[in-house]
Amino acid sequence: MIGIDLGSRNVKIVRFNQGQAVEHRIYDTIEFYRTYGRSVNNRLQLDWELLRLPREEVVATGYGKITVELEGAVRIPEIQAHSQGAVFQSGMDDFTLLDIGGQDSKVIKIRNSRPVDFMTNDRCAASSGRYMENMAAVLGITLKELASYSQEPVELSSTCAIFGETEVIARIVEGCPVNRIAAGVNHTLFKRLAPMLKKLSSQVIVMSGGGALNQALQDIIGSATGCRVMVLTEPLLNGALGCCVYGESNPG
Repeated sequence: MIGIDLGSRNVKIVRFNQGQAVEHRIYDTIEFYRTYGRSVNNRLQLDWELLRLPREEVVATGYGKITVELEGAVRIPEIQAHSQGAVFQSGMDDFTLLDIGGQDSKVIKIRNSRPVDFMTNDRCAASSGRYMENMAAVLGITLKELASYSQEPVELSSTCAIFGETEVIARIVEGCPVNRIAAGVNHTLFKRLAPMLKKLSSQVIVMSGGGALNQALQDIIGSATGCRVMVLTEPLLNGALGCCVYGESNPG
């Protein structure tokens, strides 16, 4: 069984056998398409021989599941893939899943192992991994360093990715310490997520996606909501794992 999550920033592939991941790969999305894609009848088709993957059953999700030709693949919605992946990884039945991807964020309320409601923020990058990358670049620090700051945040009023960058530059010019601006960035990120987390609340918030690796954001969410916050063992692979779980539960 092969699960593929064709994300906006990364492509994740997991091979699954009898309930266990036996191989995983993560590619930059653009490089993946350049290296393994070919145009067939004006559609991008993956070259399985170049990928060196066995001809097993394939389940796909993510931004590219419709535009990229995956011969013989079953396609499932992202909400379904991420929900099943999170239930599988966490071993829990009732929680709220917060998935912070490269260009959007999803909040999914899960009850009895099934998604019962969800919200997405896909019209602005201000609550996504891209926002964190941009702000870290402006501050001249790594993502890992950005993720270490949550105390004494500078107030950043803009929750827009574009105007937020301008505001951060203004704070730098004013002489604000980098650690306080970075903390402000993390708190601003939480502001964008807070309404969704409040509406789809649970006692436990499970985090996935690249943004789940932001320790400062984990701390801010836990402190502000009073909820237990946990990060999946493989946050980046959650969608692909969910595809595998679906495939094994629905063979053929």
